[in-house]
Order: sequence, then C-alpha cells, then structure tokens
Amino acid sequence: PGYAILCFQSFNNINTTSALNRQNMGGGSAARDYPLEYFSASTLAAVLNYPLWRASALGQSGFRVVLQAGNHPPIISNFVSSVPSLAPYFYAFSPPYKGLAATVMGMSWARAAIFYGSDIGKEFFESRGLSPSVATLLPPLIVSTGVQCVNMPLVRATILLQNPESTVPNIRESLKLIYCRHGLGGLWHGTSAGVLKTVPKYCTAIFVKEYFERILPAVDPESPTKDRDKLILSAIKSSAAGVAGAALTNPLDVIRNEMFKTNLGLFDTVRALRNELGWNFLVRGMSKNLVAVSIPVASTIFFTDAFIQYSNSSNETRH
Repeated sequence: PGYAILCFQSFNNINTTSALNRQNMGGGSAARDYPLEYFSASTLAAVLNYPLWRASALGQSGFRVVLQAGNHPPIISNFVSSVPSLAPYFYAFSPPYKGLAATVMGMSWARAAIFYGSDIGKEFFESRGLSPSVATLLPPLIVSTGVQCVNMPLVRATILLQNPESTVPNIRESLKLIYCRHGLGGLWHGTSAGVLKTVPKYCTAIFVKEYFERILPAVDPESPTKDRDKLILSAIKSSAAGVAGAALTNPLDVIRNEMFKTNLGLFDTVRALRNELGWNFLVRGMSKNLVAVSIPVASTIFFTDAFIQYSNSSNETRH
C-alpha cells in the first residue's frame, strides 16, 4: 500500500509539473484561450520556411534541377555546377515562387489545427479519465488524419508545381491538370502515404513536446529573467520535437512524393524505388527534410509559446 501511495504521489507531481510548465511556456490547458496566437504562429512559420519546404520537395521528388545561367550571376552558376547538391537550395530561394500563397495557406491552417486541436483535445480526454499518454497521442492522431485528407489535393498540386521542367503556371491549373489526367480520385492519390507520414510525424512531435514540458524545470515566476527563461525552455522543447518528427518520417515523404510524380500505387512505388535506388531511397532528401520539416514544426511550437507569452504580458500590463 505504501508503495502504491508513493507511485500515485509521484504521478501527481509529474502532472503538476507538466501543467506548470505548460503555463510557463504556453499551450496546454491555456490553449482554448489563444486560437489567434496558434494560427498566427503557424502562418509566420509557413511564410519563413516556404523556401525550405520547396527545397525538400525538390530533393524528395527527385526532380532534376539545373540553374539557368541567365537567372543567376556567373559566380553562383559556376559554383553550383561544381557542387550539384546545392542546386535545389538556390532554385528554392529564387523566383518564380509557384504556389506560394496556396502552400502557405495550406500549411498555416493545417499546423494550427493540429497543434491547437491537440492541446484542446488533450485537456478534453484527460477530463474524461483517459491516461496522460493516450490523451496526448489521440488528438493529433485524429486531427492530423483529417487535415491530411482535406489538404491532399492542395499538397499534390503544389508539389507538382515545383518541378523545374513543369510549364503549369499556377495552383488552379495544376489541380485542373491532375483532374483531367487522373480524374477526381487522382487529387487524393498518395493519401495513404501522406497519412502514414503526417500522423506519426505530428504524434511524435507532440509527444516529445509534452515529454519535455514534463521534465524541464519550471520557471521561477519571481525571477527577473523569467521571460527570457521561458523562451529558452520553449526553444529546447521545440527543437527536440521538430527533429524527432522529421527524422522518423523521411522515407514516407519520399514514397508520397514519388507517388505524386509517377501516379503509381503505394506498393508499386516502393518496389520501383527499391529497384532504382536500393534501400538508399529511405534516406533520399534526408538532409533537406531534416531542415524543411524540423524547422517549421519547431518554429510553429516556439512562435506559439512566444505569442501566448506576449499576450499574457500585455494583459498583465493593462491590468
């Protein structure tokens, strides 16, 4: 009995620490009061990271990137010619930015829905008596699956637009081309790989985020450096969550983008990649993906905490 009481007290202490840290860093039980902060953070992260997403899409899709000499200074063209692996990065940061508005819009609402819905859902499921682990993982599982299914036509159209050899001018024409070639179902081609990639990524990122909120020390509310300390803890938590989610799902990103490019089914795509590249296809575009996925996820979490912290500080000043 004494051991059971000790375990119960330890469990309560962990949950109390987690709740305090969520209040210190933003999110958690306070999430329902800050929908605007969640969406603003997601939008800012999407805008800043669009070129990185573009470079990742180019690398994982296997699109051939050749810089046009007339579009870049000779010194850059010559340098990239000697280091071809850098070509996708230079191309990604250079205009024209096809599908920019649609990509940012899709990423913004999707990440905001996943992180906001996950924080709200965790509170809801815990109030219904579910264990902390289940309450943490179930909301992103549900929300990210729904988001991926809704967003899939936009995701496929924007990725196909990034092909340097494509003559399609905009997102509307890309959607129309997919529909004309493959019918209505073609717009959702790749959903299986997309769900297999997106759901584990966000479940992992959110689980790691919650774990670090539990283990990181609480910020002293009386400390003169409390605002800086909160941001430092948020940066640690955000970075760990972003890297964990990105590293886990790179192979599924490769499979999904190859399905978009070839219109093959899931198993046929895996077989074709295996025949072409061997098991090396699992790490194709890994370096770009670690940057393009981990930074947006980490920055979304960090910006959300920062915006919530700013809102709370503004409210305290007014009162």
